Amino acid sequence: MSTYQIVSERKQATYAIKSPADAFKALSRYRNKPVEHFFMISLLAAHEVVSVRIISIGSLDRAIVHPRDLFIEAIKDRSAAIIVAHLHPSGRTEPSEPDIELTRRLRQGGELLGIPVLDHLVISRNGYWSMVEHGQLAPVGLE
Repeated sequence: MSTYQIVSERKQATYAIKSPADAFKALSRYRNKPVEHFFMISLLAAHEVVSVRIISIGSLDRAIVHPRDLFIEAIKDRSAAIIVAHLHPSGRTEPSEPDIELTRRLRQGGELLGIPVLDHLVISRNGYWSMVEHGQLAPVGLE
């Protein structure tokens, strides 16, 4: 069973995500948590933040995420796009093979629903890793 928690929700968007560093800033208060967390940042068409949600809280080395659990929240937010992120409590920022496979599945789901997954960040106490910045995920724009 997944855990849903709204980290922040706005009636009106107050800031925009223009880079992976901006997305990391929105999540940085969670970088020292002792277990994995999986997050979703819902965006309007101009990349303005609608909400930041914790989708799943896992164990030391794993957080279970199913695309349906993520996209139901994105649909409720009427998201034009999303950015996903997860915490590595180990301090490593490089994604694992399962992280990359999950990202591929989420991106496919987003394409079907018309809610693009713009990036997947791995965050930790040592910073962040953007799959787009490191060429593991092709950049996508919003029409």
